[in-house]
Amino acid sequence: MAGPEVSTGTAVSAPPEGELPIVRLRHWGRWVSAAVIIALLAALGVALADAQIEYGSVPEFLWYRVMAVGLLNTVLLAVISQGLAIVIGIVVALMRRSANPVARAFAVVYIWLFRGLPVLLQILIWYNLALVFEYISIPLPFADGYLLHEPTNVLVSAFVAALLGLTLNESAYMAEIVRAGLSSVDKGQTEAAKSIGMSPAATLRRVVLPQAMRVIIPPTGNDFINMLKATSMASVIGVTELIHASNNISSNNLLVMETLLAAAIWYMVVVTVAGFGQYHLERRFGAADRAGAAPGPWARVARALRTAPLTRGRERV
Repeated sequence: MAGPEVSTGTAVSAPPEGELPIVRLRHWGRWVSAAVIIALLAALGVALADAQIEYGSVPEFLWYRVMAVGLLNTVLLAVISQGLAIVIGIVVALMRRSANPVARAFAVVYIWLFRGLPVLLQILIWYNLALVFEYISIPLPFADGYLLHEPTNVLVSAFVAALLGLTLNESAYMAEIVRAGLSSVDKGQTEAAKSIGMSPAATLRRVVLPQAMRVIIPPTGNDFINMLKATSMASVIGVTELIHASNNISSNNLLVMETLLAAAIWYMVVVTVAGFGQYHLERRFGAADRAGAAPGPWARVARALRTAPLTRGRERV
């Protein structure tokens, strides 16, 4: 059946008799949903405008010294806890995949324990550790005396207790994330690396981890953003982070909402920066999918694994 004749101009001739005209589909649901969203946002804006909040005071609270200290402690707690959790998580994940049954059992129990207990409970346990152990002592081997003998409440300060609670809880999650990333790499990659004489450590470092990072980075970035917000629980034991800093300010001027809004702005700033970092890391390790080769310094290793003869020899990587 011949189609409708189209003139050389802009007008389209009517379809021949018997053919149905083309009617543009109207998405009424989109217009209705958009109108509802705009109406809700407008109502929220009117409500906030009429709220009893001194918005002009919020920028001033952003630069209070105690707020700056809280921001610094929040970032330090998050960065140090996440860094330590990544290291511990990698070790526990490798133990979880180990052929040693004792190491596997320890990793399973570790993940079960620290992932099962709430973070706030772990922080409180570490903070009150002095009730159980008055001193933390490390004796000198084959000699009298101690390498370390200090009161527990001196060594485990509020900051250290928060650091331990956040680190150990996050390390259990990181162990599972790393294990999932390692499992996503085809076993043929490991076998090919062994065939050219690479040691297990070099295979993990140069072949498996670079490919697993594409799976590991997205959930790790999300966990770090959660870590930035989870540091607020350290305020319970008196650590001066953003929430504790805002409470200190509002206890003097009674402007509770204004100081909380200032803390919220700083949270959004650090979370936005962390989000940009996650985005660029994902692009960095996802370059292999876009270019069809291993990212950056691992391209040579990938080419070697594809072209090297199946002979054993001394490791040269």
